[in-house]
Amino acid sequence: MATEMIRPVEKSVKGLPTSDGAGVKLTRIIAGPELNMLDPFLLLDEFKNDDPAHYAAGFPDHPHRGFETLTYMLAGDFEHRDSRGNHGHLTAGSVQWMTAGKGVIHSEMPLQKEGLSWGFQLWLNLPAKLKMTEPRYQDIGPEKIPVVKREGLEVKVISGTFEGTKGPGQSHLPMTYLDVKLAPGVAWTQESPLDHNAFIYPFEGSVQVGPAGKEKTMARGNLAVLGTGTSARALGGEKGGRFLYVAGQAIGEPVARGGPFVMNTPAEIQQAFLDFRMGRFG
Repeated sequence: MATEMIRPVEKSVKGLPTSDGAGVKLTRIIAGPELNMLDPFLLLDEFKNDDPAHYAAGFPDHPHRGFETLTYMLAGDFEHRDSRGNHGHLTAGSVQWMTAGKGVIHSEMPLQKEGLSWGFQLWLNLPAKLKMTEPRYQDIGPEKIPVVKREGLEVKVISGTFEGTKGPGQSHLPMTYLDVKLAPGVAWTQESPLDHNAFIYPFEGSVQVGPAGKEKTMARGNLAVLGTGTSARALGGEKGGRFLYVAGQAIGEPVARGGPFVMNTPAEIQQAFLDFRMGRFG
């Protein structure tokens, strides 16, 4: 029987306040100065505002090519439209998984005029062989996301598998996306293949992450990059905690970025801008 290796906290990253879209205030956790990327994850943003002035302008029409965006809403009401005629609705507890592939122009605009807007957007890279794939959408309502519950633990399985329960999100490469809630002192563990990179991002309370006796306390707003191992482990902090656990198979290819485009070479980025200007994004 193989020996289980619990992943330690390799690095702690604090998010950077910034804005995007038409002035939406958010916190950038991956794609900031402390952590440019964690293959295959290109970006992680948390947006949490209860002042409409900080989210009402939304994210008007903008293009993407070469990767996927995963938007997970905790609170709020957004509408999505794109240049191919697709239309979606993001409400509390729902996920939109957009594969931009060879190119799409889309918008994400709030329908609400008051109240809390809270969620996350993750950018997931695509390997070279899939960068020009056809765009697709997975609109996943909260009723489609299975929840594993037992005393002191609640896990929403968005993608991948937890204790035999499989999430609805379909990824091109092996990945896991969980929303985990722990009561104080309650333990959670998750198999995590050696060829995956993984992180934990607490967004309520705190959790203790890592091997028994060597845990590191991670509070809200601080991302834990996990080191090498075959399993991830966390304990609920003094008042409990809730976090995202995300892991994915590393691609290991060159990455070239140009604003909303992510390809493998600078020449491919230049071609993406040309195609966009020439109206070739649908």
